[in-house]
Amino acid sequence: MKKSIVLILTVFLLSISSFSIVNEGYESPIVNVVEEAAPAVVNIESTRSAPVPVDPYIQDFFERFFGQQMPEYQTKGVGSGFIFDKRGYILTNYHVIDSAEKISVSLPNGKDYDAELVGGDEDLDLAIIKISADEDLPTLPLGDSDKIRIGEDAIAIGNPLGLQNTVTAGVISATNRSIPKPDGNGNYVDLIQTDATINPGNSGGPLLNIHGEVIGINTAIAVDPQLGSVNIGFAIPINIAKRFADSVMETGTFQRAYLGVYISDITEELKKSLGLKVDKGAYVQDLVPGGAAEKAGIKVNDVIVEVNGKKIENTDDLTSLLATYPAGNTVEVVVDRFGERITFNVTLGSQTPEVVEAYFGIVVRDITSEDRQKYSIRSSIQGVIVEEIQDDTYALGLRAGDVITEIAVNGVYYDIQNVADWEKIASSVEKNSYVALIVYRNNVRYVVQFFYR
Repeated sequence: MKKSIVLILTVFLLSISSFSIVNEGYESPIVNVVEEAAPAVVNIESTRSAPVPVDPYIQDFFERFFGQQMPEYQTKGVGSGFIFDKRGYILTNYHVIDSAEKISVSLPNGKDYDAELVGGDEDLDLAIIKISADEDLPTLPLGDSDKIRIGEDAIAIGNPLGLQNTVTAGVISATNRSIPKPDGNGNYVDLIQTDATINPGNSGGPLLNIHGEVIGINTAIAVDPQLGSVNIGFAIPINIAKRFADSVMETGTFQRAYLGVYISDITEELKKSLGLKVDKGAYVQDLVPGGAAEKAGIKVNDVIVEVNGKKIENTDDLTSLLATYPAGNTVEVVVDRFGERITFNVTLGSQTPEVVEAYFGIVVRDITSEDRQKYSIRSSIQGVIVEEIQDDTYALGLRAGDVITEIAVNGVYYDIQNVADWEKIASSVEKNSYVALIVYRNNVRYVVQFFYR
């Protein structure tokens, strides 16, 4: 009996000894990923001017008696990015460099560079900046975010809270997440969720797989009002960033795609009254004549339920997902046509509505389906949308997104259906005329009137 106990104990001790020997030489594969990837992850510092925060009455007093605005002060923001092209092209978040007057980049090797903005898109929260160096720069390979799986390793490298080249690791905890944009206009879609710790300053940095490939760009964190940060982060899939980068590198800008549909959410009343067979999707209430959807064969009363394998539950899903594709891309659109599922290959058009010369200090363009979605413009409201106010001498109170449907000149009314109507009437208004613009904002009608000198 004693011999058996001794034998068992000896075997157990040998097992422990063997386990220790094996683990003594063990090295996490994350170490190799970090060693290879870290040299290409950069720190980005953006400098911008901001007005001194003062009471509006003090600001008004200063302007009236000193003839100038209150002085501005310099603010600095920090973020991350990574080099994806040896010529010095860097991917980051748009909010990292938004409104920056100067962009500085620091590499892990201690070298600092001034950077220039190549192109950016606020809706996608993506930007490309470029530095010029005398030598080829280290780069990160771009992976395929469509192939990631929940539970696989995720590694984040960045500069959280200004602490350069900080590494955190975790797993992909979910995919295809949708979160509201900060301005409330639509959602960020198809996001990667991870529990690899992300903090302010990580924005724009890479999320890597265990092979050292970039699968996402870290962009946001979940925050609970009571608990604060709950260690849930979100990254923009690298395939979205690749589409953005290809467009910017080729054309200098992101040519936003245009499907050419007027859409609405499905309500219980809509479903029952029209005999629709689905509860979720984007209902096609009208088509842009000659648009991409009409050319492909999509019809009024179709319900768009899927685009390139991504489920569409409402209009926000469709609008936000299409915003990640540049014009010219072909996507697979699945519709439900009264219970029948039909798939169309749609080559997306270009959303480049004509912008006309400013009249009365107002720049306008034709209304797009995306405008109708963004500003909740009813389909019955026709006119031109205000793109920009260059001079508010006459356009006092107008703002971008307002829709001008009529012009009244000295008591004579003119309908405005498009930019051609606007240009024809606005250019013919003579000096010393009384002018009124019939405007809709949030589907409410109001009048802007002025004396045109």
